[in-house]
Amino acid sequence: MSASIHHFCSFPLASKPTSASIGPESGRLGASRVKCCAATTTESSRVTVKNGNDSLEICRVLNGMWQTSGGWGRIDRDDAVEAMMKYADAGLSTFDMADHYGPAEDLYGIFINRVRRERPPEFLEQIRGLTKWVPPPVKMTSSFVRENINVSRKRMDVTSLDMLQFHWWDYSNTGYLDALKHLTDLKEEGKIKTIALTNFDTERLQIILENDIPVVSNQVQHSIVDMRPQPKMAELCQLTGVKLITYGTVMGGLLSEKFLDTNLAIPFAGPPLNTPSLQKYKRMVDAWGGWGQFQVLLQTLKKIATKHGVTIPTVAVKYILDQPAVAGSMIGVRLGLSEHIKDANAIFTLALDEEDVNNIKQATNKGKDLIKVIGDCGDEYRR
Repeated sequence: MSASIHHFCSFPLASKPTSASIGPESGRLGASRVKCCAATTTESSRVTVKNGNDSLEICRVLNGMWQTSGGWGRIDRDDAVEAMMKYADAGLSTFDMADHYGPAEDLYGIFINRVRRERPPEFLEQIRGLTKWVPPPVKMTSSFVRENINVSRKRMDVTSLDMLQFHWWDYSNTGYLDALKHLTDLKEEGKIKTIALTNFDTERLQIILENDIPVVSNQVQHSIVDMRPQPKMAELCQLTGVKLITYGTVMGGLLSEKFLDTNLAIPFAGPPLNTPSLQKYKRMVDAWGGWGQFQVLLQTLKKIATKHGVTIPTVAVKYILDQPAVAGSMIGVRLGLSEHIKDANAIFTLALDEEDVNNIKQATNKGKDLIKVIGDCGDEYRR
């Protein structure tokens, strides 16, 4: 597909059509029969997502590989793999990709083979490759699902995918349940270790759990500006044990010193919005409250960052990691072009105090509640 799921668009949106809308929960929250949980390991940098007998330990800060798909600068294969090695050596050993993120799965395949050759077995055991499958809403036969998953397994050069995160465009087509049941069969065959979702809303997550699909997580957009997963989605996750993996947490780089004290209304006065992620999340800022209000938030975050001797992105990610039901947060990596290892690892030792949290809430509460503007998690893709 030409569109890039959970990154190809933002509010306001005109994209994949659907007649689905978010309805009342009909009291189903308390009716779930699913028993799953997640437990943080003794290392604060890692967490285990779990459902029944399925579990996967991941790094709480994930390396997002959407940036390999074009639009952020040319990616050199050798430089990219070298950068992946560097991230893994620094403990940032979980990589998130998708079937349509350009060469992401192929790069992971080259990378994992290099790890097998050049690192000890215990190092290899820490590496995780999470991918996504974003099919068109066609009939989900067993053979169709199997063929597509085999493509990812081959590209990533793994016998079993660590995690397959599934997306579905059109809720009026219930084929997503067929697809997930076939994915569950592949999991039982050992071709997938854990099944997860991306950009599903609360209502559909509940339906999926009621159909005994053992999902361990749902990947959704979540940042200090976009707090939509709290509390509706997080409430269901806390009841069932499904965890959230978040993206857009640093808003493509907007939540950083680079955009502090800038006025984008003046041509060429500020940093250019020259990547798909910056353009996407600038539209989220506009929906939330505008650039002036965003500057107030950045100033608040800068004071907190200075107080703790860290950067604005470190504070932004830590705040979301501290939210209920959040297992991990994504930071996009421009492999071979730029690096944020120091800032990412600082997240694990940062502790935001009550004053910090209150100041952030005070700044964010001046903006709009995006769940009222956009809707539940993933609704921006189905308007």
